[in-house]
Amino acid sequence: MTIYQNLIAGEWTGADAVENINPSDTKEVVGLYASGSAADTKNAIAAAKAAFPAWSRSGIWERHVILKKAGDEIMARKDELGALLAREEGKTLPEAIGETIRASQIFEFFAGEALRLAGEVVPSVRPNIGVEITREPLGVIGIITPWNFPIAIPAWKIAPALCYGNTVVFKPAELVPGCSWAIVDILNRAGLPKGVLNLVMGKGSVVGQTMLDSPDLAGITFTGSVGTGKRVAVSSIEHNRKIQLEMGGKNPMVILDDADLNVAVEAAANSAFFSTGQRCTASSRLIVTEGIHDRFVAAMTEKLKSLNVDHALKTGTHIGPVVDERQLKTDIDYIEIGRQEGAKLAFGGELISRDTPGFYLQPALFTEATNQMRISREEIFGPVASVIRVKDYDEALAVANDTPFGLSSGIATTSLKHATHFKRNAEAGMVMVNLPTAGVDFHVPFGGRKGSSYGSREQGKYAAEFFTVVKTAYTLA
Repeated sequence: MTIYQNLIAGEWTGADAVENINPSDTKEVVGLYASGSAADTKNAIAAAKAAFPAWSRSGIWERHVILKKAGDEIMARKDELGALLAREEGKTLPEAIGETIRASQIFEFFAGEALRLAGEVVPSVRPNIGVEITREPLGVIGIITPWNFPIAIPAWKIAPALCYGNTVVFKPAELVPGCSWAIVDILNRAGLPKGVLNLVMGKGSVVGQTMLDSPDLAGITFTGSVGTGKRVAVSSIEHNRKIQLEMGGKNPMVILDDADLNVAVEAAANSAFFSTGQRCTASSRLIVTEGIHDRFVAAMTEKLKSLNVDHALKTGTHIGPVVDERQLKTDIDYIEIGRQEGAKLAFGGELISRDTPGFYLQPALFTEATNQMRISREEIFGPVASVIRVKDYDEALAVANDTPFGLSSGIATTSLKHATHFKRNAEAGMVMVNLPTAGVDFHVPFGGRKGSSYGSREQGKYAAEFFTVVKTAYTLA
């Protein structure tokens, strides 16, 4: 079987490899992917550093053309790449193709942004002096991405990094190297100069740690766990490094008495259980007011009964497998914790068998939960959600905000008054009204508050805040 190698200084390299296993069918090896060493990582950083002077001064048309080519190829191969994504991560094929399309749109957007680079010319308060305010590339960027969105998240970090003239050392999650390798291969063939984009797949303890220890990275953009994010932050202080951290959430979906029940159930089910609940924007806390509580629980239970858990590539599958055995154990452990805490398991939570061996788990819905339980405080990152009964809107808002996280927050209501108040007072970076908490457009900012995020927003024109530095220049006329 071919080994998919790392890309360092424009050359494919690496003999040591690990198997990429399909969570829908653990007998299938998706591919063999290189496992980089500390030396590989140092070489990649050196290559990016050497390539930075020329790339940072490259023409905007060159950057535009390369990013546009990449976006076009991803779109043309959306079915193929979507199938690869579904095989290595377990996301259903329609979701996987949708994520692939989003990656293409991200590259298209930043191809356009390359042609829209602009600054300001303003008058000085002193006579005969002009002031120019411009943005310049930050430098060598370390990119560390998670396994749950293996093509979209790399796209929304790599595309702006290159658009604004930075060079990159990219480490994808060990579980899902396939889509990352494909993106790097596409960009490499699109015409990127050697060393501008370097791919080092491998263990976080080796590749990631070497990146954290390097004084040559001007910035690190990271998406992953809270614990690892804190390590990125602490290590970066020593090097005076710019950081951008996205670290998850415990997102609420509020259901008010006046909500359209069908809208509420669809939004809650999508938020909590689609993508197997493996989204940092998933709603695992369903905060429901008394008047609609029983009807909502009954309707949600019926909805969950209708959802088919099966092979990610099979037609009719609504929910694919959990990504791997370790995450499956985490999910099962939290389901037991919920029982021990006194919550009632109203539906699901059982391991299930299918035609192929995989990590299949029936979605779990708890009722009679409180906001103080561990299942309501800690991010599970699986198809597990808890219903928390509250008296009214005021209590619902208070419970929604009572969390160390603040990424996404949703509400189902037909009240303009409550919707407007919630948008203003929900302590989250993103707020959804009568929509799932998961799912944001590619051209708008993504990010949260409190323990969910640190640093500037990702995506859209706001990406410039992280990937560039501002320069102010004065000229005497």
